[in-house]
Amino acid sequence: MEEVVKISSDDDLYENDIVAKAAFENFGIKYLFPWQRLVIANILEANEWIKLMQTMSEEEKLLFEKENNDSFCKGRQIVLLPTGAGKSLCFQVPALIFDGPTLVIYPLLALMSDQQRRMESGNLQSVLFKGGQTDDERENNFRKLKNGAKIILANPEVLQSERLIARLKTVGIRHIAIDEAHCVSEWGDSFRAAYLGLGKVIEELNPPVITAFTATASAGVLDRVSQILFNGAAHIVRSESDRQNIHYYVVNAGAKAKEALVLAKKELKPMIIFCGTRDKTENMARKLNMCFGADTARYYHAGMEKQQKEETEKWFYESKTGILCATCAYGMGVDKKDIKTVVHLEPPETAEAYIQEAGRGGRDGSIAKAILLWSLNDSLAFGLHGENSRQAYIKRFAETEDCRRQVLLDALGGEQAVCSGCDLCEARMKKKKTAYVADWKMTYSIVKRCKNFYSEEELEEEVSRRMGQKFQKELGLNVWNNSDSVDVVQQLKQSGKITESNFLWKGKLKAIGP
Repeated sequence: MEEVVKISSDDDLYENDIVAKAAFENFGIKYLFPWQRLVIANILEANEWIKLMQTMSEEEKLLFEKENNDSFCKGRQIVLLPTGAGKSLCFQVPALIFDGPTLVIYPLLALMSDQQRRMESGNLQSVLFKGGQTDDERENNFRKLKNGAKIILANPEVLQSERLIARLKTVGIRHIAIDEAHCVSEWGDSFRAAYLGLGKVIEELNPPVITAFTATASAGVLDRVSQILFNGAAHIVRSESDRQNIHYYVVNAGAKAKEALVLAKKELKPMIIFCGTRDKTENMARKLNMCFGADTARYYHAGMEKQQKEETEKWFYESKTGILCATCAYGMGVDKKDIKTVVHLEPPETAEAYIQEAGRGGRDGSIAKAILLWSLNDSLAFGLHGENSRQAYIKRFAETEDCRRQVLLDALGGEQAVCSGCDLCEARMKKKKTAYVADWKMTYSIVKRCKNFYSEEELEEEVSRRMGQKFQKELGLNVWNNSDSVDVVQQLKQSGKITESNFLWKGKLKAIGP
């Protein structure tokens, strides 16, 4: 449990604490966590440091820098705070105190709009710059800034406009905050080159303070972010990486969508099921509604109309029993605090992405489950990456026999931790078998026990029979198809776990390995 700094309106310190006062009067926040205090202090002190240095001669600047070399973050910091730690307050509170606006750079338009609504409900006036705006809309934004608007919201793409940057240089920006800063590395080198141009944007605007915020970043990602944004010179502020209230589980399943139906019935809601494609979100939601009744689930992805997205967000935000089938488009910036279960139908590419998405659960501090569905196809696909690659940590997480939580912490270069909850450590404590046996493990055990007994077709029939009984018992209906059995058997063959025998047993199957 983190120590908190409590502030009340009756406290004698309140009137002298401008940070606590701003948080309380504008957002109703009665306390700030120590990490928030530290980050805010860095931002405010760096701003004052820059202002002070502007009054000095060159000799005085050199002497001041030498004497205070280790005392300041010098206005360039990367902040790692776990999801739900309240990072938004770290730039919103200083924005209320500064005499000039703060520019906040977000990765997604939907996130920008959502944050603008939240800020203005807290008496923090903001303006939003995005592509496709008319000259009148832009001019209206600049009028608001002239009249005291405190926050400028923008995405990397719109900031590539030289004309817009020229205007922003005139408004006296005091602080640039880059939210979800791991996207600088994740997306800048792939499909959003505008992220690589943020270093130039920062150089052009040259504010006293720049802060990059992220919930998850390995050493390699941190280094890349530092190079792009700060030319390699950044102060790192890192809280503990471990979200102890999130408990990690892996379910080995070949027919993942069918197994997700079981999880949807037995696990606590509200629930998110992350899917790899837009089509899969729609198909998964359709299956859930067919099994459990209309409006049990809805889907969310980037291809939806704005109104449909807003309706889905509102439905899920207010629901206590809903299941949302979503792509990663719903991952960043979600503020629903009572999500109890996060299921991944497909694994994300990196451990950072998995931690980020799993961190949607339990933001109210309650226990939440993060369940990864893992197939033999996943094992083969992630096995193609180098042993020390960022992608390799996902395979290590799914297939470890030690502690899943520690694998994730290792991926971030984080601390050693006593596990507060994963399926493997829980099983060791209870001295029982660890893995929940789903389709492909059950199929493998059939072949192993009955060597050279089943042909491929016979095995598929036996699997269909057994899995049909399983789903009838667990769901009250049989959702298993023969095509599911075919897929599971093919995964076992392709992974080399089962193979056809030769000679007397030609055409019959046998298991490979222990």
